[in-house]
Amino acid sequence: MTAATTFAMSDSITMLRRSLLHIRRYPGLTMFVIGAPVVFLMLFVFVFGGTLGAGLPGVDPDAGRSAYLPYVMPGILAMTIAGTAGGTATTVAMDMTEGITARFRTMAISRAAVLAGHVLGNTVQAVLGVVVVLAVGIAVGFRPNANPLQWFSILGMVLLIAFAISWLAVAMGMASKSVETASNLPMLLLLLPFLGSGFVPTDTMPSGLRWFADYQPFTSFVETLRGLLSGEPLGTNLPLALAWCAVIAATGYVWSMAIYEKKSVC
Repeated sequence: MTAATTFAMSDSITMLRRSLLHIRRYPGLTMFVIGAPVVFLMLFVFVFGGTLGAGLPGVDPDAGRSAYLPYVMPGILAMTIAGTAGGTATTVAMDMTEGITARFRTMAISRAAVLAGHVLGNTVQAVLGVVVVLAVGIAVGFRPNANPLQWFSILGMVLLIAFAISWLAVAMGMASKSVETASNLPMLLLLLPFLGSGFVPTDTMPSGLRWFADYQPFTSFVETLRGLLSGEPLGTNLPLALAWCAVIAATGYVWSMAIYEKKSVC
């Protein structure tokens, strides 16, 4: 390991501590990130679950709600991860507009570490959110069939998705010209679980929308988590999910570093 790599890792840990302190100092944001998916879980299971569950293929209409809970749970978990992007983008935009990022540029800090701290902090927050939402799901009757290896794979998948989304959120925050824009832009990510297989099967959608739903990243994320939680074969969903994680993370990283370098030159 080179000295430069060690230096970057040390700086990333320092920036991670700063990001975690933000979570402690703004507990309301964390509560919203976790609370909103819980509300959606209760809404879709106990209000819409009977009707939506009865429409699932091969499901007894009388067991609609109990059948819908295991179907919708992966979609809620994906929404939980996507929901953390707003807080990260907002925090990054605040650092940009308040001059904190400009101050970091004048210091002997690894450039990648400044942004990596936000990414790692948001990844930790996303994992905690998923754990809480999953616990609530189990409390209301969700019974996953995952074995120990599949649980380990679920954790790895959540980490990868959260890491990728976090880089994209950092880029959105840096590209936004105001904190308000940064807080609203990641809301687009929250729509993707709805426009995929998170809440209803894609084969119930019109042909054009179904094509988008089948090939957008959150469908592969949801189907991978669904397969792991249910203990069913993953098919092509896992490689697609891994590919999408790599593409999203790389896009976010390149985008955010390009903005960072441009601001440094200016």
